[in-house]
Parts: sequence; C-alpha cells; structure tokens
Amino acid sequence: MTKAAGTELGRIIAARITATGPITLAEFMAECLLHPEHGYYTTRTPFGAAGDFTTAPEISQMFGELLGLCLAQSWLDQGAPAPFTLAELGPGRGTLMADVLRATRSVPGFHAAAQVLLVEASPALRRDQLARLAPHPITHAGSIDSLPDQPLFLLANEFFDALPMRQFHFDGSHWRERLVGLQDGQLAFGLSDPLTLPFTAPAFQTPPPGRVVEVCPAAQPIAQIIGQRLAAHGGAALIVDYGGWRSAGDTFQAMRAHAFADPLATPGEADLTAHVDFEALAAQARMPHVFASQGEFLTRLGIETRAARLAQSLAGEALQSHLAAHRRLTHPQEMGSVFKVLGLYPPGSPPPPGFA
Repeated sequence: MTKAAGTELGRIIAARITATGPITLAEFMAECLLHPEHGYYTTRTPFGAAGDFTTAPEISQMFGELLGLCLAQSWLDQGAPAPFTLAELGPGRGTLMADVLRATRSVPGFHAAAQVLLVEASPALRRDQLARLAPHPITHAGSIDSLPDQPLFLLANEFFDALPMRQFHFDGSHWRERLVGLQDGQLAFGLSDPLTLPFTAPAFQTPPPGRVVEVCPAAQPIAQIIGQRLAAHGGAALIVDYGGWRSAGDTFQAMRAHAFADPLATPGEADLTAHVDFEALAAQARMPHVFASQGEFLTRLGIETRAARLAQSLAGEALQSHLAAHRRLTHPQEMGSVFKVLGLYPPGSPPPPGFA
C-alpha cells in the first residue's frame, strides 16, 4: 500500500494518485478543505486563538462596524430599496454579520428592509452563526445561486482566498501546470507536460521565463452571479481579501496553529489558501468597481475616530489590545497593505464610500 506522510486524508489522496495519476492544485485543495469526512472545513472550527488563523472581524469590532455602515450608506444612496438581501459569503462564526447588524441599528429602515442570508455549507458553523445572531432572523444557503431576485448588499471577507485554484509555470517556451503527485511514496509537487492554455488574462501575455500565474476557476461563476444581481436589481458588494490587482506568482500556502506549514505534510489539518486576483474578479463581475488597500479603505471610513472613541472607555491591557488591533487592521506592515478591498456597484449609482 502506498504510504503518504501525515494523515488519513493524505493516504486517501495518495491512493487516488496511484490509481489515476497526479492531480491539479485545485483538486488537491478541494480534497483537503472540503472532503466530507476528513476535510479541513468539515472537521473543525478554524477561527480565533484556538484555531489556525484569525480574521479581521475576530481582531476588532471596528472592522465589521465600518463595513456595515459602508453598505448602509450605499443602500441610502440607492434610494433605500425594500426589501433587500444582506448577504455574506463564508461568514465564519457570524462575527462580521453581528457587528454589521449592531452598527446599522440606528440607520432608519435598514433592519426592517434587510433579509439576512448567509452562504455557508458547514453545519457546525451554521449553528454558531444562528446562536451568535439570535434573535435576528437568518436564512442559510449552500451556494450563491440561492440569492433572491432583489437588491443585493453583499460582504465576502477572506472567502475567495480559500477557493481551489490552479497554478501555471512558464519555462521560457511552454506553460506547464503545477501538479501534486508521488515521489518515494510521499506527496510531492511536479509539473505537467507542455500545455496549450485557454486563458487570455493579461497575466498570461508576453511572460518572462519563470512566470507563475494562478487561476481560480471556482471564483468566476460566483463573481458573475454577483455582477448579474447588481446589474438587474441594484446593490453593492465589498470583497475583502489578501492579494493584488493581478496574479503575482506563487502564493499557495498552508496555515496551521497561526504559523506557515508545509501544504503537503498534513492534508486536511491545515488551511490552504492563495492570494486573490482582484483584476480577474472585477473582469468576471463586469460591473463598475473601485479598489483600495484595507488600511486606506478603513481610514477613509473613519476608523481613527471610531478607535479613539472606543479607547476612551478602556485602560491597561484592554487598551493596549485595542491599540494593537487598530494597528493590525490598518498598518502597511500588517494587514493594511496586503489585504485589499474591491467594491462593486451598478452603473449609474455612486460607488460605496471608503474609496478614493
């Protein structure tokens, strides 16, 4: 029997490779994250200090408050349509949506018109979300296809980075795809035979030798559905994630216990992600868009004022923790620069606030 390092899922993947040959990074990520018995997201709650990573809503309430008020202003700018869908993709434990709902309570008519829909597949996380957001009525959906035909105001924070992606390497003459295979019985990276690529994205044009481009096929239909809903019914979408305007080389990584890990070492027990190509998302959505770093975006929305107000009631360790959270969200050497925000909105409407 083929031996693979680490885990039961690693042995399952190794057996598959032995039977059918090497698999793409997208296939490997899908197995590791979503396998029904051994997948990372199906077997654990990965968020917070006890998990493997901490997202912005877990760092400070200010993040969700400002995003919520940003969407509320867009809702007002578009004439306060009612009813509308207030949606979140990949809502984790419900922390972000809880902060959004708390911050928007004072916006006249917003809660009465909002129908909250969370796109979440995990039964365990659905239970967490219902408990955290009670007594506010919540609807769950397994995919974005379930969005109602009405105005859409949508949040996606650290959602697209976990979608399975493919990676291509240019050797100076040909493109080859990065694969996961076996070497001496262990999972190992390799490259495919030369390929003729169907992609026309700018990142693939006139490449220098050694260029690496990542493509996320799963993101395209999601971005297209968001764009179609905004075009047909109005609304706005805020997509927050780490990445850049264009695919920027090899960004595939694993996180375990808040530290980088070998992606092949413990399949199913580490979070696998890649940087988001925001240019591709904007092109797929086919909507007017605005783009900024997270630090710039939060600063324009008034995080300095909000942080100062919260600090007035804090002292000692609590105050230091609050100041550290503010820095972590906005400072260029922390999340402020590597995380970006893409705003999508319908033609003829003002862009969401917070962008230049």
